[in-house]
Amino acid sequence: MFQDFSSSADPALGAERVARLRKRLASLGVDAVLIPRSDEHMGEYVPPSAERLTWLTGFTGSAGLAIIGAKKAALFVDGRYTLQAADQVDTGTFDIIQIPENEPRQWFAENLPKGARIGYDPWLHTRAAIARFEDGLAKTELVLKPLLRNPVDLVWGAERPAPPKGPLSVQPIEWAGVAAADKIKALQKQLKAAGEDAVVLTLPDSIAWLFNVRGSDVKHNPTPLAFAIVPAGSKPELYIDKAKIGPEVRKHLSGVVHIRAPDALADRLTALRNEKKRVRLDTATAAMWIWQRLGGARGNISDASDPCILPKARKNDSEIRGARIAHERDGIAVTRFLAWLDREAPKGGIDEITAVRTLEAMRAETQALKEISFDTISGSGPNGAIVHYRVTEATNRKLRPGELFLVDSGGQYIDGTTDITRTVAIGTPTAEMRDRFTRVLKGHIAISELRFPAGTTGAHIDVLARHALWQAGLDFDHGTGHGVGSYLSVHEGPQSISKRGHVTLEPGMILSNEPGYYKTGAYGIRIENLLLVGGAAPIPGGDRPMLGFETLTLVPIDRRLVDVALLSPGERQWLNAYHARVAAVVGPHLNEADRTWLTQATAAI
Repeated sequence: MFQDFSSSADPALGAERVARLRKRLASLGVDAVLIPRSDEHMGEYVPPSAERLTWLTGFTGSAGLAIIGAKKAALFVDGRYTLQAADQVDTGTFDIIQIPENEPRQWFAENLPKGARIGYDPWLHTRAAIARFEDGLAKTELVLKPLLRNPVDLVWGAERPAPPKGPLSVQPIEWAGVAAADKIKALQKQLKAAGEDAVVLTLPDSIAWLFNVRGSDVKHNPTPLAFAIVPAGSKPELYIDKAKIGPEVRKHLSGVVHIRAPDALADRLTALRNEKKRVRLDTATAAMWIWQRLGGARGNISDASDPCILPKARKNDSEIRGARIAHERDGIAVTRFLAWLDREAPKGGIDEITAVRTLEAMRAETQALKEISFDTISGSGPNGAIVHYRVTEATNRKLRPGELFLVDSGGQYIDGTTDITRTVAIGTPTAEMRDRFTRVLKGHIAISELRFPAGTTGAHIDVLARHALWQAGLDFDHGTGHGVGSYLSVHEGPQSISKRGHVTLEPGMILSNEPGYYKTGAYGIRIENLLLVGGAAPIPGGDRPMLGFETLTLVPIDRRLVDVALLSPGERQWLNAYHARVAAVVGPHLNEADRTWLTQATAAI
């Protein structure tokens, strides 16, 4: 299996580890330290060697920041993780603080003495993040101090796992669509037009996309941990452990890049600085250390976005074809799982872990599964209300009659990445459950069937997913949708559907559509499909072209949870048409029992 059910979260360890860290503060010359959930590449998914926040606090979420002072400590998390953090962290040692409602600078002012020095590892914070901290402290007497050694590593010691050496693979042109040499030429043309001599790439998925390779350093995320420098007029340089490169990959890369040892990066950055080369660096994603090595504010740095981000987000024809194939394959596996679940769950013997294992096994039976795209969220009853819940042996719970079961999962296939959430009723749902589910469905449909003009951003349309919930005084504390890669990260920027999604939605972009509702201690609801941005048919009488969404995901939505009286005629039509499509595409690939179940599950309402 690609997922295990062990837990590294142990609140009992937090106090002792924080005490050991505090003993180091004086020798580091600081009064407090910042411990982010990050690695040198600012990845959402990090290798075990970079799980510093988890080791120190017990918190296993994908985003968070701990601040350890001499007397007080705090863990800052967003609304997705407040319930999870409270369960995993020693609240006698850490204050759990939700952002963005509260900011670290407020905690600094209330808990640190005047003149306090706050230490940070410049490898684990972007220049943009440090600049925001500095702006927040501008009117105080507090100062930030970069550290030469990571403070957690000093106390973690020999128990800290070794950095990964996962092998690379070649992404075939059949699915990449564009040769690496052509991508490099287009990037270099962009650098020359901007008057830039080189760009430093720090994001693993940008490097994987540009050179048409995939990696295995981090579970669920098929990217290599590496850095790259692309000069405007010469061969790119890839800084990577050579142990990761086998003969096939070496042959593939030999014509397009120079392979360098990671230790050579520091001197190369220094040379670029000394030669006064104008170097593009995305300070929103690159480590502060790299910015400093290039000369910082005195260097010749062009602060501009990673030039791979947008072309990577705009899927080409081959990547779009692959996404459709991957979603059809994945839809068959997930539909088989839901049919099995509907037969077995009422018997009372299914728990959350059994569901995860069965779903992964059905994906594996496709003979195409490379990995899962994230740890499956398998939440029954109250566990479903924990937005990013990860089931462990300690939290495993039976699926019980009268409750809801939320399963959020995805697969990594060579032709595409999938991400789907379904919420299903175990037994008979309550009227409240059906009301909340239908309001979430109305928001999901509103996004799915939207037509919108060029220039529209995710922030413009996010409200549509929430409207029906707001009308009942309800909401959800996460974005409505995130970008998705092509056999790359399941969470890909820059596009999103959220209150902060200010990037224009363009043809070829893939996004999730996943509104939800969560009742603490009772149940969670989320409905998620992936959408492809594309051209839409002209609207009669309209005077400008429109874009729209193509739904890629092909899995039935639980009709038993739909309160038909709350749906408009148009919404009923959308649901019936979607289910008819699912039945037509998925049905022929099922056995007789599963096909009979699908026929019932997709019947018109």
